[in-house]
Amino acid sequence: MWKYVRQYLFFAVLAALFMVSEVMMDLLQPSIMSRIVDDGVLGLNNNGTGDLDLIWSLGLKMILLVLFGGFCGSMNNVFVHMSGQNIGNEMRKDCFRSIMTFSFSQLDKFGTGSLVTRVTNDITQVQNFVSQFIRGMIRTVFLTFGSMFFMFRLNASFGFIVLCAFPFVVGCMAFCLTKANPLFSKLQERLDAINSIMQEDVSGIRIIKACVKEIYEKLRFGKANGELIKTQLKVLTVFAFMNPVINMIMYIVIAVILYVGSYRAEAGTATPGEIMAAITYSTQLLNGVLMLVMLFQNISRGYVSWKRVKEILDSEPELKDGTFDGKTDCKGTVEFRNVSFSYPNSSRTVFKNISLKIGQGETVAVMGATGCGKSSFVNLIPRFYDVTSGEVLVDGVDVREYKQKNLREKVAVAMQKSELFSDTIRENISWGDIGASDEKIKAAAKTAQAEEFIASSAEGYDTIVAERGMSLSGGQKQRVSIARAVLKSAEILIFDDSTSALDLKTEANLYEALEKFAPDITKIIVAQRIASVRRADKIVVLDNGGIAAVGSHSELLEGCAVYRDICRSQMAEEE
Repeated sequence: MWKYVRQYLFFAVLAALFMVSEVMMDLLQPSIMSRIVDDGVLGLNNNGTGDLDLIWSLGLKMILLVLFGGFCGSMNNVFVHMSGQNIGNEMRKDCFRSIMTFSFSQLDKFGTGSLVTRVTNDITQVQNFVSQFIRGMIRTVFLTFGSMFFMFRLNASFGFIVLCAFPFVVGCMAFCLTKANPLFSKLQERLDAINSIMQEDVSGIRIIKACVKEIYEKLRFGKANGELIKTQLKVLTVFAFMNPVINMIMYIVIAVILYVGSYRAEAGTATPGEIMAAITYSTQLLNGVLMLVMLFQNISRGYVSWKRVKEILDSEPELKDGTFDGKTDCKGTVEFRNVSFSYPNSSRTVFKNISLKIGQGETVAVMGATGCGKSSFVNLIPRFYDVTSGEVLVDGVDVREYKQKNLREKVAVAMQKSELFSDTIRENISWGDIGASDEKIKAAAKTAQAEEFIASSAEGYDTIVAERGMSLSGGQKQRVSIARAVLKSAEILIFDDSTSALDLKTEANLYEALEKFAPDITKIIVAQRIASVRRADKIVVLDNGGIAAVGSHSELLEGCAVYRDICRSQMAEEE
């Protein structure tokens, strides 16, 4: 954590100095009050005659000290917040940068709900931890030990009374913190579960309503929330026990001071002002101890949250960057050499020893039964995953040797599940090429067969897309996603079943327009429909973890039983 603290150490040091000043003002008050009572009111050192001038002068001094202490406390708050908020800000940005480098398997490992909790709630807890440490720790330590020091200086017997109670206070705190600490990790895990359910249910609200599962989801959320409350109550119960016990101990101390003080006052070894000051110091000590209890609670929870945040910050990207900058003589070639692939932490082999060459400008379709690995096949090209063995080459270079940024600049991908952002249609398309002119955006939309429905919208290209593209139909979302991929002007264009929501006429117009718009781009099309792939230069048929056949539509009809079965299931015998 020092990495972040040292950036704003100046603010933290200023906060600490102001806090020390505030505490010193608090510690000086009881001794001044003791003089006012003994000398100003009772006149113990002046034959029992009070001194009004002394009362006025010391009273004014106390008021000035209180005002200065208030100023120091305010400035402490300002600099504590400046350091804590800035530290949290830097930490949150670094966490997000780290998440952006995660592979898909790393994202699956953490889970969306957990990542949201860590970047929001956990970092807030760490901010509180830092702020409490700068403010609370200094105040508590100085107030506790300062009160002890001034009490011994005032009257050693009163100091020993407080000192005798200290082991009981520390023992009570240690017992409660030992019980509470393990619960803080569970508390954050329960919060992860709630965020996961919330995220799933908001994104899947349409299917929940369609299946009439609102009550089921309410019960599921209620159960997760109940677990959170149960854990929270356990923590609160522990500390609910601790505060009254410590209060009891300290008030017993005050009672003993009063009892001993009455005898000493009668014997002339203590004055009423000293007894009053001792009680005030005891009260300050009590406040210091109670603050220490809350401080340890916040520090314990903040430390647990820091460990969860640190998991993100310390996570190394599974996909290591290569050094190749992507500059090659050939453009748009892809080759699979004896590629085998399994998903991380899975024993199932998706591919085994497959080999395939795709030339520049070719249109290659990938077909096969559901679950045969079509999406996995194309995901290896932009290196969303690493092969288990073998090589995937783009422009003759192994994708693992590329800098990931340079590799993915060569590849444009349009996916079946179109991911759109809560922004205008124009901005969603321009993600393919940030800063592209309106003419280029419109040309890409026209190629993707999206121009007609965009033009018919009230705001045209400035129409705001709802969250996750919910304001558009499935076909409209796919066309905007395709326009984004087309605008990128990459060497390789991958359609991962991204035309499944388009009718056959619109799809045919798309491929015709795409051939005119970018004839030299290598196009790899994953599809389920024969009508979508029959005009491809070659069709790759995947089956049982390998390539069953490669050829044109007519060649595969004659020589590939798997392809023939797919055709028979979709088309009449005459067709």
